[in-house]
Amino acid sequence: MNIFVGNLPFSMDNSQLEQAFAVHGPVSSATVITDRETGRSRGFGFVEMDDDAARAAIEALNGSDYDGRQLTVNEARPRNSR
Repeated sequence: MNIFVGNLPFSMDNSQLEQAFAVHGPVSSATVITDRETGRSRGFGFVEMDDDAARAAIEALNGSDYDGRQLTVNEARPRNSR
């Protein structure tokens, strides 16, 4: 399952995102989305985990406080075509 994680601290990197979710199960991938031109975090990312671990992570982390920011965690929806 692909998980959307919003309102991330701008200082967070891929490994920190993976560590935050790894307590709920094995993480296949964890990516913080960055701006193409500046390389700075855009404040959201995606984590891929198996379905059971993903549901547990969503339940535990949605609305939780991380570094002073309230995370938005839910199942990622497919991107709409432009």
